[in-house]
Amino acid sequence: MTNDTSGSSRRRFLALGGATAAGSLAGCAGLFSSENNQVGISLSDFRGSGPLVDSRGQPDGTSIADLPDLEGSLTVYLGGGEGGLYVELLDLFEQAYDNFSVSHRLDSSSSLANSIIGESEAGATEADLFMSVDAGSLGAVANAGATQSLPSEALNAVPGSFQDGDGRWVGFAGRARAIPYNTNQLSPSDIPNKVSEFPNTAALEGTMGWAPSYGAFQSFITAMRLNKSDDAARSWLNAMQDHGVTEYGNEFAVSNSAANGELAAGFANHYYSLRVKSARQNAPLDLYFTEGDAGSLVNVSGLEILSGTEKSELAGNFVRHVLSAEAQEFFATRAFAYPMIGGVQPVGGLPRIDDLNPPDIDLTELADVSGTVDLMRETGVL
Repeated sequence: MTNDTSGSSRRRFLALGGATAAGSLAGCAGLFSSENNQVGISLSDFRGSGPLVDSRGQPDGTSIADLPDLEGSLTVYLGGGEGGLYVELLDLFEQAYDNFSVSHRLDSSSSLANSIIGESEAGATEADLFMSVDAGSLGAVANAGATQSLPSEALNAVPGSFQDGDGRWVGFAGRARAIPYNTNQLSPSDIPNKVSEFPNTAALEGTMGWAPSYGAFQSFITAMRLNKSDDAARSWLNAMQDHGVTEYGNEFAVSNSAANGELAAGFANHYYSLRVKSARQNAPLDLYFTEGDAGSLVNVSGLEILSGTEKSELAGNFVRHVLSAEAQEFFATRAFAYPMIGGVQPVGGLPRIDDLNPPDIDLTELADVSGTVDLMRETGVL
C-alpha cells in the first residue's frame, strides 16, 4: 500500500491534540432531571480530564436522558484488567438513578467465563450480565448456550465487525494494535505497512521492544496465526529475535521506553501511548498503524446478557446505557479506548475506528491462546 496523504495522516496523530466532536447533547450541565428518578449528574462526571481531553466538544449519539430509567438491581461479572474502571461506570449509573443498584464480581475474563458456563449447566446462574475485555471469553460463553439475544437498538449502534454475528454479544470499547515510535529517531516512512516486513527493515534492527508475556501481545500473535498460519507466526517470532528485540514486562513500559528514546519503536495497544502523552505532552512519541494484518488488530471489550437472568428487560436497558453517548465518552476519555458508536470520537487525534484497516478475523477465535503460548515457548520467546 502506498503512503498516500490519508495513510500518512493516520500514522501521525498524537501531536494533533484532542479531537473535537460535533454533537447533539445539550451541554455539560444537567443531562438528567429529577422528574424521572434521576439526580444532578452531567457529562462532565463521565468525561475524563487532561490535555488530550480538554478541547473536546459534545459527543453525539443516544443520550442516557433519552433512555428508559434503570430501575431495579443487577449482578454483573466484570472480567479482565479494566474491571476497576468498569466499576466506576457502574457507580455513575447508580448515582444517576435513585432506584438502581448493581453488584459485581471481579476476576479474570477466562475464570468468569468458566464460572458462567458451569453455573449455566447447573441451572443456577448468579449473574445477569458478563462484561469482559476478552472477546474470546464472550464467545466461549455464547457458544455454551449461556446467553440470550441483545436488544436490536444496541446491536444497531455498533459496527458488525465488533459484535457477534448472532447478536449474542456486542463490543463497547476497542483497542487497536499499533507501533509506538520515537519521532526523534524514526519517521513514518521508516516503518513498513506490514509487520511481516519488520525483520527485514534496517531502521528497526536492534531498536524494538515487546512484552511477550502480556495478554494483548499474545492476542496479536494469535491473530497472526489466524490471518496467516502457525508457520508464518513461528517464522516471524524467530526472525524478530534474530533482528534484535528487547523484552519488557508490559506494554506501557514499551511505549514509555519509546518516548524516552531507549527504543526507536515497539509493539503495544494504542492507549498506552496516549497515557504517556497525557502525562508528558511534549514526549517525542507517535503511533503508526500497519494495514490489514495482525499488527492492525482491533480487539474489543464487550458484554452479553446471560440466559439465566430473570431481568432481561433491565439487562437490555443496561446494555443500551453502556452504549450511550455519555458512557462511550467515559471509555474514550478515561481509558483512551476506541468508542464503538459513530457519534463519539477517540481522543488525541486518533484515526476513527472505521479508518483503520484491521485483519478480517472472527474476534472470538482469539480465545485460542494455548496454541499461541505453545508456539511462543517453542521459539524461546516465553
